[in-house]
Order: sequence, then C-alpha cells, then structure tokens
Amino acid sequence: MKPSSIFIIGVAGGSGSGKTTFAHRLFEALGTERCCVLAQDAYYIDQSARFDYDGGSVNFDHPSSIDFDLMGAHLDRLKQGNTVNVPRYCFKSHMREAETTPMVPKAVVVVDGILVLSQPQVRCHFDTSVFLSIPEEKRFQHRLRRDVEERGRTVEGVHNQFFTQVKPMHDTFVEPSKNHAEHLITDYTVFDVVLSRVAAMVPR
Repeated sequence: MKPSSIFIIGVAGGSGSGKTTFAHRLFEALGTERCCVLAQDAYYIDQSARFDYDGGSVNFDHPSSIDFDLMGAHLDRLKQGNTVNVPRYCFKSHMREAETTPMVPKAVVVVDGILVLSQPQVRCHFDTSVFLSIPEEKRFQHRLRRDVEERGRTVEGVHNQFFTQVKPMHDTFVEPSKNHAEHLITDYTVFDVVLSRVAAMVPR
C-alpha cells in the first residue's frame, strides 16, 4: 500500500456513546478489503500490579493509562504503508498479553477510542474525524450493560467507576476534544447521515 493512499479516520466520544458501533459500521460499509480498525483499548498500559478491586483506584479513563506514544508511532508506520504489531490487553486480568496482533495497513484505517482526539501525537495522523457527544445517562446505561455482560464486572463496580473516574475524565479530557472533530453527532437520528458522509469522503 502506498503511503499517500492511506486515509485515517478518528472516531471519538464518551464511553458508551456508540463510537465503537460507528467505527464498526464504517468498517462494514467500506469492506474488509479496504478497511481496518485500530482500537485505543489495545494500548492500555499493564495495570495488573496496581489493580485493587472492580471500580477501585486505577483510573482507566485518564490519558496516562494509555500508551499513546506507541499508538501514535503505529499510526505513523501504518500511514507509511508498514505493518504494525498491535498489543493485546485483557480486561479481566488487566495485563498486556505476550502475543500481539499484526495489522496490515488497508486503504482506510479507522481509529476508535474515547481519548484519541485529545492526544496530539495521535490526532495529527487523522485525515478526518468524528465525535459522538451523547447525554451522560445514555452513555452510562450502555457502559453498565457492556461491562457487566461482556467484561464480567459488578453493577456496583461499574457505577462507582463511572461517577468517580469516568465522568470526571470525560468532563476534563474527552468532551473538550470534540472541538478537534470535523463531524459531530449529538443525536442518534443523524448517525446514519454522518456515517454516509464520512464514507463518501474516502478516496476511491
């Protein structure tokens, strides 16, 4: 893949806003031959030595919990047409796994994560970007359901984490980063409209 032909799209928004759904819908619309998705969640720093209990002291929503320097370096390599080895993070053990996942650059790379627009070393690689600015109550209910059903967490732990860590970090780092987005979704009624608009921007 020639570097000049690679188009990188950043998709951000609060936890539970639907950003991952947007990223994967975009991936489906563009097709597996043309598109791949790079998730911020893969770049968590190993927290196993610090993790105390579900909803405890480890703040997973602070930028310092993510290796954004590595993520930015990987985006630079993908933009240059090079394969990268994406880390794997286990949300049950809170460890970075020994194995990595090779990612071969496609014509379109969709980058999904709550903080990707807040970090200049990541944001500088985006050709366009989307931010989902969804009300807090909707985001909390979505996160509660996901974390309990998919990540084996407790209702109490999810609630404590959301209101002591997720909300403050959202207000401080995530929501202000929407100012860097080219496309803004504030209501799900425009979800498909923005999806089509972004897909149409991708060079053929």
